[in-house]
Amino acid sequence: MGTDAAEVVETPSYPSSFKVHHMMCTELRKLVDRIIKIFPEIEAARPRCSSGINALCSLNSAIDKAKLLIQYCNESSKLYLAMTTDVIVSRCQKSTNLLEQGLCQIQSMVPVMLAVKISQIVDDLRAANFIPDKFEEEAGKAVRELLQRGAAASDSMEYAEMRALQTAASRLHITSSTAILIEKRSIRKLLEKVSDTNQQKKKILKYLLYLLKKYANLIIGEQTVNTSDQNEGAFAVNNPGTNFIRTHSVNVESHVEYKRYDAQADKLSRAIPPEEFNCPISSRLMYDPVVIASGQTFERFWIQKWFDDGNDTCPKTEMKLDDLSLTPNAVMKDLISKWCMEYRITIQDPSMQPNMLQSLENSSTSIASFGSSINDLRFPVDLSNISLGSLDTSYTSDGSYNKIADGLSLIREQTSDDLSRYQSPSNASRMYLESLSSLAELDWESKCKMVEDMKTHLKCDDLACLSMSSKNFFEPLINFLSSAHDLHDIRAQRAGLQLLFTFLSKKRSGTEYLNEDAYSLLSLFLASEVTKEVLDIMQVLSGHSSCRSKIAASGALLSILNILDSNITDFQERVIKILRNLSSSTNVCSTLVSLECIPKFVPFLQDTTLARHCIAVLRNLCSNQEARASITQTSGCISSIAILLETGSYEDQEHALAILLALCSQRVEYCHLVMDECDIFPALFDVSVNGSEKGKASALELLRLLRDTNCDDDEQECFQSDNVTSEDANNYSKDKKSHKSLFGVKLSMFSRSSKPKKKK
Repeated sequence: MGTDAAEVVETPSYPSSFKVHHMMCTELRKLVDRIIKIFPEIEAARPRCSSGINALCSLNSAIDKAKLLIQYCNESSKLYLAMTTDVIVSRCQKSTNLLEQGLCQIQSMVPVMLAVKISQIVDDLRAANFIPDKFEEEAGKAVRELLQRGAAASDSMEYAEMRALQTAASRLHITSSTAILIEKRSIRKLLEKVSDTNQQKKKILKYLLYLLKKYANLIIGEQTVNTSDQNEGAFAVNNPGTNFIRTHSVNVESHVEYKRYDAQADKLSRAIPPEEFNCPISSRLMYDPVVIASGQTFERFWIQKWFDDGNDTCPKTEMKLDDLSLTPNAVMKDLISKWCMEYRITIQDPSMQPNMLQSLENSSTSIASFGSSINDLRFPVDLSNISLGSLDTSYTSDGSYNKIADGLSLIREQTSDDLSRYQSPSNASRMYLESLSSLAELDWESKCKMVEDMKTHLKCDDLACLSMSSKNFFEPLINFLSSAHDLHDIRAQRAGLQLLFTFLSKKRSGTEYLNEDAYSLLSLFLASEVTKEVLDIMQVLSGHSSCRSKIAASGALLSILNILDSNITDFQERVIKILRNLSSSTNVCSTLVSLECIPKFVPFLQDTTLARHCIAVLRNLCSNQEARASITQTSGCISSIAILLETGSYEDQEHALAILLALCSQRVEYCHLVMDECDIFPALFDVSVNGSEKGKASALELLRLLRDTNCDDDEQECFQSDNVTSEDANNYSKDKKSHKSLFGVKLSMFSRSSKPKKKK
């Protein structure tokens, strides 16, 4: 065993990302990853009430426990994991139950579209099936049977030990000196975490170390002797009583079993229902189809939730509904029922509440029973006086293993003590937060490294920000950024700003702790080498109504507008998106208009990418009288807005029409200006026929305003014609003939002859 230390740099013979229970842990990890992916949306959408926060904390706790179990299976002892296979299966199921419960509590508190995503994950959690690998079960069974043997003759006991270890080692791929060394380290780490009151578990772990020490050379020696068999995919072990052959194909057979299971599931999923059988909201078979006022059919549960969220439009057609009544669609339900009977499919009622999660005592019955059986073990050797050093004299500590924390007590249910280090807040997050608080005590290089490390940590851990105090986070970071600004350290500025952006993006509630000094500091960075990073932060902050006035008060608006004059398209796009958010605040609108921002937007109205944001900004600004006057006074502004009636999407058309209506409804002079600057009538007629419902209504209203303006002009002209000669009157009438016909019976002459374009 003296060569083990040198072999530790080799790649372990077992390439799986999990030491044992690969299939079960992979399935659990995929489910956890899906939940983590939508967690920021859930956090952003949750109601600011105690029940919402408690539900979010419960879900966060369930995620942490599932991640802990995954980490445990990735780092713990293979032999001990195999012994406790039933326990791992129970814990995987318990983790999915906790995740399901947490999601179900949240589901009723979020918008319907997010609730649909949650519902899909909940269904998959309920369908999760954790099947242990049969060869890992065999390994665990062999070790358990050995532990449960009574005292026997020395030769017989040695044979039993040798055979049990050979069986377990071959099935768990503990077949090299490197693998044995890693296994012993894992066991020793478990021993370090076992409490003094759990002597039985200590005895088990010491006995496993004893077996590895005693028979390690035999395992490695047999592997060397049977090199030719190993190359053919087989591992042979000879012992005094039998010739036990274990092929490496067991892992392949294990995967084949799972593939068969997947194939059966795939076969059941081949029955694809007709599209009309699926609810347009959830994209699933409808259990209780109902018809709404738009004539569309939906699942009752999901459309009712859509209405309960305050929506009064059809989710599919976006048409405003006259009423919110629900009419059962008996024909559709009958068709779906017949189809389900044909393919033997059962539809679950989405309105049914999930079964309450069983208590921890009930869910851990198998654990308790396993612990009871271990209490009756009769060890073949006396381990009470054996020290850890004597079990493995070649063991040396390795810093890379100091980070392993295998605190699960799978036998005695002592998770409250052993797992405390993994609960929220995590050790890493707490460590970084404490280090950030003491940032001022470090030298500059150490400060920069700490900020870099924390930035990397938060980017990798989506939930770390939730466990950190915003109040204690911002103050030291803002002080660091201020020092970086004074020192003109661009690298430090960029790292600090990126850390701030990551935190704000993942914990939106933290913005309330940013003070005025922080906003002022950010405004100083706008015209520098870190403009991009500051704009990213500003975009996040501008999305919060409480931050918009603070951004304006910091003096950042002028610097933001000046960026529009640059030739950096990426910056310009960020700025326009920021201004779109800021302009939704009435107070900020006044400041923007006073800075003469409107002329800066005109060039971007011709840009296919930026026009949709610019037109939205102008619409927001139109609530201000000075902004309306500025639009009419800016050369090319009205004509550029009118062009979007022809080239823009439905949303662009609605914004453009809202602006023109705001102008024309205020002053008659603006109506004349609109008609004089552009040939707007053909575009209005087109939108009134082919636009969205809102666009059609706005186009017709604008046509009415322009018609009334022309009628008033005609009356005035008729009054003046009494004082002119008959010849002059006739000439005047001829000149105005085409103009009057705009709103006469010949309006159809302005309709489009070409095929209407498809709107986005």
